[in-house]
Amino acid sequence: MHWKSRLLAAAFAGLGLAAMTGHASAAGPTCKDGAIKVGAVSTVTGPADFSEVPKATQAAFDAVNAAGGINGCKIDYTIADDKADPAVAAQAARDLIDNKEAVALVGSASLLDCAVNSATYSRKKILSVQGLGVDAACFSSPNVAPVNVGPYTLSTAMAYYATSELKTKKLCAFFIIIGGTQEAYKKAIENWEKISGQKIHLIDLTLPFQGDLTPYVIKARDAGCDAVLTNQVEPQVVQLIKTVDAQKITGISWLFLAPGYTEQVAKALADTKQPIYVGTEWEPYTEKNSAANAQWIADMQKANRPLTAFSQGGYLAAELFLKVVASIDGEVTRESVAKALHDMQPLTNPLAGSPYVFGKAKTHSPMQATKVMKLEAGAWKVETPDWVVLPQAK
Repeated sequence: MHWKSRLLAAAFAGLGLAAMTGHASAAGPTCKDGAIKVGAVSTVTGPADFSEVPKATQAAFDAVNAAGGINGCKIDYTIADDKADPAVAAQAARDLIDNKEAVALVGSASLLDCAVNSATYSRKKILSVQGLGVDAACFSSPNVAPVNVGPYTLSTAMAYYATSELKTKKLCAFFIIIGGTQEAYKKAIENWEKISGQKIHLIDLTLPFQGDLTPYVIKARDAGCDAVLTNQVEPQVVQLIKTVDAQKITGISWLFLAPGYTEQVAKALADTKQPIYVGTEWEPYTEKNSAANAQWIADMQKANRPLTAFSQGGYLAAELFLKVVASIDGEVTRESVAKALHDMQPLTNPLAGSPYVFGKAKTHSPMQATKVMKLEAGAWKVETPDWVVLPQAK
């Protein structure tokens, strides 16, 4: 067997691709100068640090490169820091596309990459397998398909969990609105109303990023909410529950999105008796004995990367992209990668509860499943061992 054929067979076997494509005898992907150039636009410095996402992508690519690459093609990966600055983000995207000649963007995680660069990605005909979709534009662009559920679909999923499992009758929602996210959160609640047949009891879109939360918890209590859904991040989650405890409010289930699922939140709220639930983007990362997490844990430990939810996103983006690249028969270019992503069949991965597909739709939100964690005595417990999968809206 020719050496290229042996490498390709090994790559396909490692990626489980031969059975997926039915092209075990194909010539496989080829590349100029032995490299496939890929980039990511991520917020690494500034008000947020999402660097764990692309660094996990880098680790997955490094492992493939160390094994010889995909059919001999190494992944040449560049992480660009947008510093959460629109001008820097635009410049970073142009550099990756025009100067570094990236064939795709993989594992990006940014506060504003999608909002700033979606039009550029469409004009340059380059696709982004986003490692962590944050802003609303990540879920409303034809050129971006995140591997995470995202805050809007996750809001719908947690509301669905509240009514289907907690039997909530008076669901209330308090959202922090940043940039152009208001319509996305309103749409998330509208989708839940279509799925559940219920109406939101109270929705408040004025929740502050900083400030006294007492008026809001009093409002929830006085409105008779039996569950409250919010999109607060780590420090605000702690502040909200401590405010609830200070007001001696009981009888309300508190529902949060993935940013509340941290070990720091668990430790800070170890003494509370409030029923606290969070939805995850992927298989719960704190479940170290989970079979679904086994390969991710092994690969991250080998790369000396931390075991965080963010690293799950970057790792998953790389794994899915590598499978798509391995399905290409011929030169790997921006055009051939885009065609492969547009034509791909849904790919499953144990880290996610939904199959991933890019496809040709005008917008993409392929991930529609979450697992729910409950905080008990300072530790996260898996409340739904099976994925909570959103049904289609009625």
